[in-house]
Amino acid sequence: MLHLLVQRREILSGLPLSFQGDGLPGDSLLQLCLWLLHASQCNVSLKKQRHRGILSSFFCCFRDYNVEAPPASGPSVLPPLVEENGGLQKGDQRQVIPIPSPPAKYLLPEATVLDYGKKCVVIDLDETLVHSSFKPISNADFIVPVEIDGTIHQVYVLKRPHVDEFLQRMGQLFECVLFTASLAKYADPVADLLDRWGVFRARLFRESCVFHRGNYVKDLSRLGRELSKVIIVDNSPASYIFHPENAVPVQSWFDDMTDTELLDLIPFFEGLSREDDVYSMLHRLCDRRNTTCHNPWLVGKLL
Repeated sequence: MLHLLVQRREILSGLPLSFQGDGLPGDSLLQLCLWLLHASQCNVSLKKQRHRGILSSFFCCFRDYNVEAPPASGPSVLPPLVEENGGLQKGDQRQVIPIPSPPAKYLLPEATVLDYGKKCVVIDLDETLVHSSFKPISNADFIVPVEIDGTIHQVYVLKRPHVDEFLQRMGQLFECVLFTASLAKYADPVADLLDRWGVFRARLFRESCVFHRGNYVKDLSRLGRELSKVIIVDNSPASYIFHPENAVPVQSWFDDMTDTELLDLIPFFEGLSREDDVYSMLHRLCDRRNTTCHNPWLVGKLL
């Protein structure tokens, strides 16, 4: 009996004042039932809203930090050293969303007097100019020792056919910058051996990239050059997703010694160097190819 009295007091204490008397007439009893039903529904609704708010906060966190892992490197490529973005293959077309952020500090110094008025060409290294491997290559052009975790490894480097002619001509026409997603301790000595003419005015490595959705992106807006006068030559569309309209893509190269893509590109760049801005000629290239400008092989023969 005492338990029932306590329970009755707890229930009545939560009721509106009109229901807290000693007696409950028939009409009041009906109103009490309706009020209890309404209070129960409000409590359930409040619990659902709180539950939904907690889940929303979790989804927000997961969306911000759920970054895809970088794709695996191709066969015989240096996984810990060379860039990890996927290379351009025939028929490869990707939807891109430019998301450049304002730079806090430009990556390049002021242009020298020799380069004043020239356009800036950003050139990739691996699978664009060279191909490197840990596995011994009998016809390697360079063998570069690289220290990894206290152990010296030999890196075998093949030069892409016609890379010497390409670099020399590009150095005459443009301000050339090497920009690679590879680590400097590998790419820097390779560039020393590759660029015997001092074509590259600057060298940028992985730390200069923006890590975006599992890829190392080369944000051209951070260079400190007018974007209408900047071109990027790269085999990986993921590398230039912020500025696809500035790209001259090339096919990934591994060991085909009959490849002539760099040689075929020289006439195209000779014409591009005379343009007021890069967009007009690159747009014409896309129109002629009737593509999304992801696969312009042999473009030098088309213009």
